[in-house]
Amino acid sequence: MMNYRILTILLAGFIFSAACDNASSKIRKTGVGTEVVTSDDHPVFKFESEEHDFGIIEEGTIVTHEFVFTNVGKSPLVITNAQGSCGCTVPEYPRDPVMPGKEGRIKVSFDSSNRAGRQDKTVTITANTVPNTKILKITSEVVRKNTQNP
Repeated sequence: MMNYRILTILLAGFIFSAACDNASSKIRKTGVGTEVVTSDDHPVFKFESEEHDFGIIEEGTIVTHEFVFTNVGKSPLVITNAQGSCGCTVPEYPRDPVMPGKEGRIKVSFDSSNRAGRQDKTVTITANTVPNTKILKITSEVVRKNTQNP
C-alpha cells in the first residue's frame, strides 16, 4: 500500500514537471509575457499645485478651488474615483480620459458650516497612474459667524 502511494506521488510530480516545462518553453518561443512594462508607459499627473489655502473664511461659507493638472505620461489618464476626507469636502473630476499632453481639472468645494477653527482636509484621487493614488490638500481658518445684530 505504501509503495502505491509513493508511486502515485512520483507520477503526479513527473506530470506536473512536464506540464510546466512545456508551458515555459512556449513562452520562450513566442515571447508571450516576457516584456517588461515600465512606469514610463503609464499616465502621469503633473499638478500646478497639490495644496490650496483658502485663508480666513467665515463659518457657513462654501468655497471652491480648481486643481489643474496635465497628463505628462504616454497613455490616457483615467480617474476612477475622488474622495474627500469628510462630507464637507466634495470633489468633481473629469469622467473622460485625459489624453497625454492634455490638461484636466479637479474642482474641490469646501462647506465651512459648523467647522470653526483650523481646517486641514484632503481629497484622494484614484487613477490608472503609478502609484494609483494622489492626495490633494486644502486648508483654511474658519472664524465663527457673528450672530449678534449691531
